[in-house]
Amino acid sequence: MLTNLKTRQETLPHNKKEGLSFIKKEYMLEGLFCANCAGKIVQEIKELPVVYDATLNLSTGRLIVFLKKQADFEAGLLISQVQEIADRIEPGLTVKPSGQNENQNRTNKAGETSTLKNKITSENEGKHQSYDLLLISGILLFALTLYFDYRGFDFVPFGIPLLYSVAYLLVGRSVLKLTIYNIGKRNFFDENFLMTVATLGAFGVGEFAEGVSVMLFYKIGEYLQERAVKRSRRSIKEMMDLKPDYANLIREGKIVQVSPEQVKPGDKIIIKPGERIPLDGRVIKGKSRLDTSSLTGESVTRAINKGDKVLAGAINKNSVLTVEVIKEYRESTVSRILNLVEEASNRKAATEKFITKFARYYTPAVVGIAAFISLIPPLIFPGSSFSNWLYRGLVFLVISCPCALVISIPLGYFAGIGRASRDGILVKGGNYLEGLANITRVIFDKTGTLSRGVFRVQEVSATGNYTGEKLLKLAATAEYYSHHPVADSIKEAYGKEPDLVNIEGYNEIPGQGIEATINGKEILLGNKTLMEREKVIGFKEASGEGSIVYVAVNKDYAGYIIISDELKSDSKKAIRSLKKLGIEDITMFTGDREKTAAAVSKRLGLDNYEASLLPGDKVAKLEEVLNGTYHGRVAFVGDGINDAPVLARADIGIAMGGLGSDAAVEAADVVIMTDEPSKLGKAIFIARRTRSIVWQNIVMSLGIKFLILVAGLFGLATMWAAVFADVGVALLAVLNSIRVLTLKK
Repeated sequence: MLTNLKTRQETLPHNKKEGLSFIKKEYMLEGLFCANCAGKIVQEIKELPVVYDATLNLSTGRLIVFLKKQADFEAGLLISQVQEIADRIEPGLTVKPSGQNENQNRTNKAGETSTLKNKITSENEGKHQSYDLLLISGILLFALTLYFDYRGFDFVPFGIPLLYSVAYLLVGRSVLKLTIYNIGKRNFFDENFLMTVATLGAFGVGEFAEGVSVMLFYKIGEYLQERAVKRSRRSIKEMMDLKPDYANLIREGKIVQVSPEQVKPGDKIIIKPGERIPLDGRVIKGKSRLDTSSLTGESVTRAINKGDKVLAGAINKNSVLTVEVIKEYRESTVSRILNLVEEASNRKAATEKFITKFARYYTPAVVGIAAFISLIPPLIFPGSSFSNWLYRGLVFLVISCPCALVISIPLGYFAGIGRASRDGILVKGGNYLEGLANITRVIFDKTGTLSRGVFRVQEVSATGNYTGEKLLKLAATAEYYSHHPVADSIKEAYGKEPDLVNIEGYNEIPGQGIEATINGKEILLGNKTLMEREKVIGFKEASGEGSIVYVAVNKDYAGYIIISDELKSDSKKAIRSLKKLGIEDITMFTGDREKTAAAVSKRLGLDNYEASLLPGDKVAKLEEVLNGTYHGRVAFVGDGINDAPVLARADIGIAMGGLGSDAAVEAADVVIMTDEPSKLGKAIFIARRTRSIVWQNIVMSLGIKFLILVAGLFGLATMWAAVFADVGVALLAVLNSIRVLTLKK
């Protein structure tokens, strides 16, 4: 499956398949909110001798490190090295092993915490309080110095410049430390370097107040960025709360609280009212209602009875349930969803990748231009003031900082993924969100996607010596071993248990039907192709809306059964919403015969349909579309079970109602976690608005910067205008990005 392979390769070391041995270790970085800092931390970790590769997810703070071999690994040393890197780049971060004391904490009652967790939290808070205290002290001293400077007070020689310098050190201490460290690593061109050079340059030409203000506004911008990231990650953090704390395991007649990882398939667990279901299972005792809003986005609770399947992550609302576990925790629905959410920000959109490369070359270029502006004109133009041109070069440096782009674009995609998750739409990464925005053609599977996938017998027509009841009994007996939805509907319509002693042979013919031997008679049940292939005597093609199952006994035609599948209530709404979004072509792929497909297509208002398709035919038809004259982006929407190959082959594969389906979660790029096809329109709407906001940020940031750069070049822009072009534009871009979270449709 092409898409699935791409997905996995993006989250593993790129040459792992070459046979090298890796050890995977996971850590949590608490207090991380800076996208730019996250990239720097990862880059330095990759340079450690024991590390082969590393990824850091800003949305969860989870750091995954791939170590080269066991002999090189020392847990205490590695975590201290990671902590040292984090302290240099972003003061106040705390590094700890992922899942530390997790199993112990899960067995504690609500509200209890471990001593170690309290210690880590206390230390983390202490770091932030100390850091904040320095910043607040710097702000107060700067305000006081501005007042003294304005009033003309100067207690001692160089008193005012000295006070400005102390305020500058208090405010910009972390920036200066990081700049010195980066210079030592020969990494000159980043926003910290730009801020340091620009502000120290302002001090050099006597603009002390402007130098401190630039650093101050830069730090305020960082603070507001942190607040924006916290807000934008809230939706995804709510989904991360799906993780169950414990499971009430029935062991030797007693209930024991254990971690979900300790429970095995076949074990029985108790779920009390108000508790979150820890593992996928089947109800063996009790009935209740479940809140599945955190999984599907649905606000209405679902009724659950004995025999029903329940999914990990849902909350039991009313009564006690006894559940038999059917999957291990790592294979459960909630575990797979959490893994996808954690990995989503690692899959970057093309725009994000472009901006990252753009910033890499852009920053050195503007440093060079700033140096040219500061040094060359005074040598060329007679009477030019060196300090005047130096000031212009410093203004140029401040303006050119790429923070607005580096921060806001990843944040925009991050917010888009979070917004979609609130509606029960799981997007696996920014690249897929961008792909979703570019969709121009949608192909739907019918059964289970546009229709309910629940078949009902509508008509039984017998010929010769057979009655309708006898024909239905014969068909139900022959279909006994089949689990196809059509077979289930026939057995349900018959309503009795067939005599299994009479079934002497059974063979399923893919895409055509079955053949069985009952009481020595050869029974054929299937479509027109099967009847014609076996040269059934007296066969005549029937008419009617729905799937037609023909029956033959010893090659003699005995009659037919018409079975129809009810369309979902919001399928029409889904098609209307896609047409409003300007989707050029909406097509349906179905295994139904031509007449049924045509009727469904007409009722829904589809543009095209392809009928009588076997599962393999769907892939072939999609290949024709992708390799033909049509050059737009194509999405395929399926139920995620039989359609996994097609979901993987499409430009964007979208699984409908795939919450409990392994095939859906693995093969699709987007998973709509309910049975509502109308959510596809909402997903495309969110993707397009996200793309629009991202490009607004690009145009706004570059446009304003260019205008003020030109003004600064001619001496028309001051350092204050430069601050707006840097910090102000960055804040506007961040605020614009988080608008995605408030989108309504």
